[in-house]
Amino acid sequence: MIDLHYWTTPNGHKITLFLEETGLPYRLLPVNISQGEQFQPDFLRISPNNRIPAIVDQAPADGGAAISLFESGAILLYLADKTGRFIPQDLRGRNDVLQWLFWQMGGLGPMAGQNHHFTQYAPEKLPYAIDRYVRETARLYRVLDTRLSDGRDYIAGEYSIADMACYPWIVPHEKQRQDLNDFPALKRWFDRIAARPAVQRAYKLAESVNTTPTLTEASRAILFGQDGKPRG
Repeated sequence: MIDLHYWTTPNGHKITLFLEETGLPYRLLPVNISQGEQFQPDFLRISPNNRIPAIVDQAPADGGAAISLFESGAILLYLADKTGRFIPQDLRGRNDVLQWLFWQMGGLGPMAGQNHHFTQYAPEKLPYAIDRYVRETARLYRVLDTRLSDGRDYIAGEYSIADMACYPWIVPHEKQRQDLNDFPALKRWFDRIAARPAVQRAYKLAESVNTTPTLTEASRAILFGQDGKPRG
């Protein structure tokens, strides 16, 4: 059994995509990040960076004590290795998937995240910041579009954790001020993944967890007001 500490963000969706695809038994434990639940001591013990997702694998492959993990990329890699699925077993194929997984973790996610912040959440609209991150998001979309332009169906050939990592960050493309019609190969890939039954189940599950995302002054302070000072 996998305990999944989760909220309905792109990084949270990555893990439900994998779990729904493989059928691994899991228990969903919502962590309402707009209410500050990510700062509860029990959660911080498994996710010291106070971010979702995090997992606890109650039955690791070595038969030992439960294993906890934070960081969505690390979780995807762990689950892929645990199941032997969605990551190639040969040297070249495995590292092809890993480089695109890390590309998402180091580029697409952070840049699209800043795009979201400055276009949607920042109390003051800063044209330079908005332009900077909208353009960088477009550049990254172009990188992925170019990768997919050789006719391949998925980023590394077969459907993999690289696709699961990237797809949720493309879902909010309209909020990122991107038009998928400008990226035809990426759009074909996006539509192909959206049609997968496991993907549809994962996003339906998200609707049952969080149907009314709102941003208040209190939740804004929780989400965006953190610094290096101790809490509490």
